[in-house]
Amino acid sequence: MPAHQLGLALSGGGARGIAHLGVLAALDELQLPVAQLAGVSSGAIASVFYAAGFPPREILRLLQETNVVRLTRPAFSRFGLLHLDAVSQLLARHLGTTANFEDLRLPLTLVATDLMAGESVYFNSGPLLPPLLASSAVPIVYRPVEYQGRQLVDGGLLNNLPVEPLLGQTGLRVVGVNCNPINSEARIPNFRRLIERTLHLAINANTTSRKAQCDLLLEPPDLRHYRPLSYKRGTELFDIGYRYTLAQADALAALLQRP
Repeated sequence: MPAHQLGLALSGGGARGIAHLGVLAALDELQLPVAQLAGVSSGAIASVFYAAGFPPREILRLLQETNVVRLTRPAFSRFGLLHLDAVSQLLARHLGTTANFEDLRLPLTLVATDLMAGESVYFNSGPLLPPLLASSAVPIVYRPVEYQGRQLVDGGLLNNLPVEPLLGQTGLRVVGVNCNPINSEARIPNFRRLIERTLHLAINANTTSRKAQCDLLLEPPDLRHYRPLSYKRGTELFDIGYRYTLAQADALAALLQRP
């Protein structure tokens, strides 16, 4: 039996976050014990569904059956272009409108950003949907989520690899899963790509110290070729995470046995 269990920190990354599902599928196949999760943005969505007991390939199917365009109803407010109403309805349909963290089969922490206080906020108890929506509310694109007296947006803004809830726990090996490797050969042909690149670099900067705190970092290099809105390539993204994690089987097994 393994001497330890895994604590997974799942990064944000838009469509690239679908690779998290492949990672989780591989860990299940390898029968490696996942004891705790922390997630942000797309990593929050993957971790919530997994912690709720959905098999990774089933989560992929649900995503592929979702029309992303229909989830983006224009808000045209001062605070964001899109409403989260339809996204909320999608999550509620599969998780339940009254779902709580305590209902999940695994302990989970989600991270969002308090826009006014300028700090990360961690949620691991009580209602599940508001923190999940807040963790995924990309600034400017989506309106902030008002919850517990705070204006909350995407947690990746300040912390895109939330290892903090997993650190210092006896018997827990911290594995960071970062789906945002930098592509040093990327081309920037237009203004939209320039914005994507700028956000990518800025968000990646807040993961550097956190990567160093992981017992093992999983960062599939092939993800560097994908953009954050490449949802139609979900199967490819899943397979990248799956194959990469299977290739790390020996390192993962050794991590669990290490004194």
